[in-house]
Amino acid sequence: MRAPGIFMFWVYILHSETTGEHYCGHTADLVNRLRQHNDPAYVFTRTTKKVPGPWMVLWQAECATRSEAMALEKQIKKQGVSRYLRRAQSAESRPGRD
Repeated sequence: MRAPGIFMFWVYILHSETTGEHYCGHTADLVNRLRQHNDPAYVFTRTTKKVPGPWMVLWQAECATRSEAMALEKQIKKQGVSRYLRRAQSAESRPGRD
């Protein structure tokens, strides 16, 4: 749990329940950002407006700073969102992890 007044950022991966496509982004307010992605009247989420939703959060990670969140988002997008998810799931399912 973080101390009061400490601002955290989230990197998230959304999944379109209609098409199965993914979208990766970062935000300081994950609940509000998901609402924006699913709101047809909200114009600042053009990428997720091109692909039909509804969108749901498939994966999320908390970051201490915006620059850390931006770096992780860039890393995920460079690998490809689907590939990143497969590698993350594979790492989580390995035996012997702490």
